[in-house]
Amino acid sequence: MINPTVVELSRWQFAATALYHFLFVPLTLGMSFLLAAMETIYVTTGKPIYKQMVEFWGKLFLINFALGVATGLTMEFEFGTNWSFYSGFVGDIFGAPLAIEGLMAFFMESTFIGLMVFGWKRLSKAQHLAVTYLVALGSNLSALWILVANGFMQDPQGAHFNPVTMRMELTSLPALIFSPDAQAKFVHTSIAGYVTAAIFVCGISAWYMARGRHLDLAKRSFRVAALFGVLSTAGVITLGDALGFIGAHAQPSKLAAMEAMWTTEKAPAAFNVVAWPSQQQHRNLFELQIPYLLTPLLTHTMTEQVPGIDQIVTDNAARVRSGIPAVEALHVLSADPGNPQALASFDAHRADLGYGFLLQRYAPDGDVAKATPADIQKAAWDTIPDVFAIFWAFRLMVACGLLMLGFFVLSTLYTLRNQVQHKRWFLRLAPWMIPVPWIACEMGWVTAEVGRQPWTVYGLLPTWMSASTHSVGYMVFSLIGFVTLYSVFIAVEMYLMLRFIRLGPSSHGGPRMATAAGGYGSALSGAGAMMSRRD
Repeated sequence: MINPTVVELSRWQFAATALYHFLFVPLTLGMSFLLAAMETIYVTTGKPIYKQMVEFWGKLFLINFALGVATGLTMEFEFGTNWSFYSGFVGDIFGAPLAIEGLMAFFMESTFIGLMVFGWKRLSKAQHLAVTYLVALGSNLSALWILVANGFMQDPQGAHFNPVTMRMELTSLPALIFSPDAQAKFVHTSIAGYVTAAIFVCGISAWYMARGRHLDLAKRSFRVAALFGVLSTAGVITLGDALGFIGAHAQPSKLAAMEAMWTTEKAPAAFNVVAWPSQQQHRNLFELQIPYLLTPLLTHTMTEQVPGIDQIVTDNAARVRSGIPAVEALHVLSADPGNPQALASFDAHRADLGYGFLLQRYAPDGDVAKATPADIQKAAWDTIPDVFAIFWAFRLMVACGLLMLGFFVLSTLYTLRNQVQHKRWFLRLAPWMIPVPWIACEMGWVTAEVGRQPWTVYGLLPTWMSASTHSVGYMVFSLIGFVTLYSVFIAVEMYLMLRFIRLGPSSHGGPRMATAAGGYGSALSGAGAMMSRRD
């Protein structure tokens, strides 16, 4: 059995690298389409100011993209180094979308970024606009394939476990791609990126307006971003509701944890606005509720019952007991793959195999046949994730979403009335809004990934089985190394971003903007110089 400390350190390392990487992803997703929107206006109107906007915001996009790639590449290698059993168990399914992402989306995005940077004088306006849209499409297709892979971990579709090969095997690529969880999560994540980019542009534009700098560019950029943002925020809230509705059926334990719902209530159930969940006592030490609200929010009905944690644990205890014959049959099949009795027993209980794996952690010597009722109950309670963390991460995400919606409504009203440059208090507030979408995105990631525990593949493969057999010392060393390296990447991004924001759009060519190639080249040179110093 793998050392539990190694498993926890492996989780912390992946969580750290993923959270760092996800600081870059939303801005890349959103800025790509925001640049396309600005260039569309340029091609339609012919006004040079919109080309200047594309060139300036494009520099910041490129800095973010370059460092996002650097942080993302190492994550894929972690599956092989730190999660080798997981990679072997589901590699046939998990590897397919990641391979497609690399071969199609990433190469497409990287190729067309080169044309977007250096193609202003070589391509017509329409051709360059098409290239910019292809960059945006590539960025979002990259997110699609990664979230298809993640969607399988959240709700495994299109695959089955082969007891002869002891591996998961792909049975339907369309089912994998069009998994409801994967598709809803892709749209929700992509639109969250649009919100992030919109607030980023609004905040910096407001900073310029408050100082009386680059007013024409700042006011137009603010207007485009505000309109882009108000529509995106409405979309991300709507899609978040849809994702919650899908999750209610795919992962009831995550949903119960998000709402700190320890007991099953008669419909319509009350909604916990705030609560202080206690995992040890299996109850909320404090809660403030709105009666009858939870059921319509989650089920869109007033009569459908929402299962609480108590009911989920009872149901999962039965599944743990059902998983015992599946695990026992698997041991027989590992030595005698053609044993008909073992195959029949396995087929009868295959749906609960993962719950049998959960029990191995508590059974004496890992032998599920020796498991006691207390062991089964421990495994059943293991299926409930950290309620406190998920409850508050989810609420912080929702609070940020509502705050951003209010910000964009005011932004849209002020900019359409041409009043934004006169609202000094609002111009001072806007830059402070820039971190809010990143907080929302990170909290959304925590809700999704911590809420999936104790599974790497929900209902099939427990996290404790998935890790590689490293030493504790190796994991501590690599964790410190990754956190240090990624902190350097964040520092590089912040330095380069702040440098180019302070210099402003007129910094590379006197009073007017330099060519896109020169501007982008300066950004790349700055990034290269900083990374060379780090190396």
